[in-house]
Amino acid sequence: MAIDPDNEPRRDAAPVTSAPIRHLEFKAALLLALTAFLVCSYVGYVLYARGVFDSTQRVVLVTDNSEGVYVGMDLTFAGFSIGRVRRIDLGDDGKAHITVSIPTQNSRWLRVSSVFTMERALVGGTRIRAFSGQLADPPLPDGAVRQVLRGDATEELPALIASVKNLLENLQALTAPESSLGLSLGNVKTVTERMAGRSGALAAALGSEANADKVIAALDRANKLLDSLGGVSARLDQTLAKTDQRVFGRDGIMDETHKAVAQLNAVLVDARESLKKADAVLADAQKISTNARGATDDLAGLRAEVDASLRKVAGLIDEINRKWPFKRDTELKLP
Repeated sequence: MAIDPDNEPRRDAAPVTSAPIRHLEFKAALLLALTAFLVCSYVGYVLYARGVFDSTQRVVLVTDNSEGVYVGMDLTFAGFSIGRVRRIDLGDDGKAHITVSIPTQNSRWLRVSSVFTMERALVGGTRIRAFSGQLADPPLPDGAVRQVLRGDATEELPALIASVKNLLENLQALTAPESSLGLSLGNVKTVTERMAGRSGALAAALGSEANADKVIAALDRANKLLDSLGGVSARLDQTLAKTDQRVFGRDGIMDETHKAVAQLNAVLVDARESLKKADAVLADAQKISTNARGATDDLAGLRAEVDASLRKVAGLIDEINRKWPFKRDTELKLP
């Protein structure tokens, strides 16, 4: 292979060097200072955003167990973060002391009547909340120590599991074949089978088909007896209607009796008049002794009138006795 002498590099040529940078040390120092300034600015901004330079108020929350609580956890009020947990200590009383830092601008939501809760759900982490029912109460002072109401759902799991286990045992005992429910279902099955028979619900209520047949036969006899009583009642109604017509109807016994009583009153009036005449004649007979024959004739005529009146009364009484069952041994005494 031939080598072109023109393209062959020259070994005796000097290397090419770049020109030196002016003020290199100053520029490097300026870059380092700028980098440090940016880092400090970023850290300052983060601290400012985190509220390190804000005026804060400290609240110490005391609880039996601080499990799930960590530094930096938010303290919420109405769903908004108003403070952060800055420190967690174990006090001399054996309880956890949680120090919460609250910015001054957010401390207006906390009052002396505020309630603090720490909730731990089955799903999710622990949450610390504040509730203020009366915002008109005095504000919560700085450094106040308050008890925390704990609501841990996991603590109720053992009792819940025991209750579920007891419930399952009761359910198993309830659904056993020899249990009361099983026996009751067997009785219900027997009753439904009887109801599906010839006598239906009557056999289920009485216990057997024979008892149901006896009841049905008794009902049939009762219906026949009621039909017979209905015929007797109809004949009795007819008899009572005829009796009523005979006694109280037109030309009945009561009507005839009324007429007889009217006639009897007339006869009695005649008898009373005759008796008055007899009294007058007897008085004249006592006064006039000279005309004894005339008085005797008058007495004979008067006696004849009285006898006629009495016969009328006797006939009328006989007629009444024939039409109405009055007492027949009535005595009539002459004066």
